[in-house]
Formats: sequence, C-alpha cells, structure tokens
Amino acid sequence: MRITHLRFANLNALEGEWSIDFENPAFLDDGIFAITGPTGSGKTTILDAICLALYGSTPRLGRMTAAQNEIMSRRQGECFAEVHFETAKGRYSCFWGQHKSRHQADGNLQPAKHEISDLDTGKVLATKLKVVEKKVEAITGMDFEQFTRSMLLAQGSFAAFLQASPSERSPILEKITGTGIYTEISKAVFGRYKALKAELDDLQKAL
Repeated sequence: MRITHLRFANLNALEGEWSIDFENPAFLDDGIFAITGPTGSGKTTILDAICLALYGSTPRLGRMTAAQNEIMSRRQGECFAEVHFETAKGRYSCFWGQHKSRHQADGNLQPAKHEISDLDTGKVLATKLKVVEKKVEAITGMDFEQFTRSMLLAQGSFAAFLQASPSERSPILEKITGTGIYTEISKAVFGRYKALKAELDDLQKAL
C-alpha cells in the first residue's frame, strides 16, 4: 500500500484546509522522509487524517460518531479527511467528513460521511460506513488495528508492537511484505510430507 495524496480540513489545531502531495519529488527522491516539528505543531494530526480517511477512526480518539467528535477544530462547523492510495489492486480515493447542522460551530453534529471510489474510473465503490471499512480492509489487506500497529504506529505503540508475541506479529508482517504465500506453501509441503510418510509407513508394514 502506498499513500499518494492527503487532503484534510479543520482537524485538531490545524484549522482550514491542508494538503500533502506524497508524489512530489521532495518525498520521492530519497525514498524516506520524516515528519518533524515541536509538540502541538500538527504532526500527529497528519497521521490522524490518514486514519480518518481510511477507517473513520483514530488511534487516539477512536471512532467519530453523531454524538461525539473530539477531532474537529474548535469554532468550526465541519471537518474532513481524504486520502489517495494505491495497492496491487488499483488506485483508490477514500473520503471521510462530518459537519454540524447549518455548518455552524454551535450546530448539532450530523452523521459522518464515508466513501471509497476507484481513482481511475471515478466509480464510487461504497458509501455506507461499515461497508467502506470492509472494502478498505479487502483492498489493503489490513483492518484498523493491523494498520495502526504496522503501517502507522501511534505514539507509544512501537514498543508494544516489538514486544508482541511472534504469533501476533507474523500476520501483520506477512501482509506488509507480501510473504503470506510462503506460509501457505509451508503448510502445503508439511501436509504432503505427512501423507507420504503415512504411505511409506504402510508399505514398510506390508513388507
């Protein structure tokens, strides 16, 4: 999975609309970059925006609902996050947004909007919250927990990932590296070995 573009507005202390083009040569030339800045400058908000756009949740605040939204900037009547990403299955756009009635800061929260679409065809693939989340999981191969424990480790979660048991880490690492096929091959080889060994044992008994 590769994120190519991020756009968001009115999240935490970052009021107004912001965008990051991860296909800009400044990000691509060296192949690696860091998000740096003093506390409160908005580093984690960028990561929150990515999670919101994909899963409608953030590691710090959980899922936004019509009853509670702690990520919308104060004195604002709406917020959104949109991310473009690509996988081996294609190129996609995920949008999450929520507003208050009349788009006014003192209005009541309205249900969030979440949708995923194919970037190449423009076709909307899903618009219902649960369906969008399942679609993202199917395309990326990761649910929210796996995404935040591998692709995007929240503050303080890196140590927890390293200290997890091998059985907990293996599925995540396999999905990141695409090596799950080797686990399937290993199971098939072991199954074949057991079958042939049983056949050999029967022949030896017959002899």
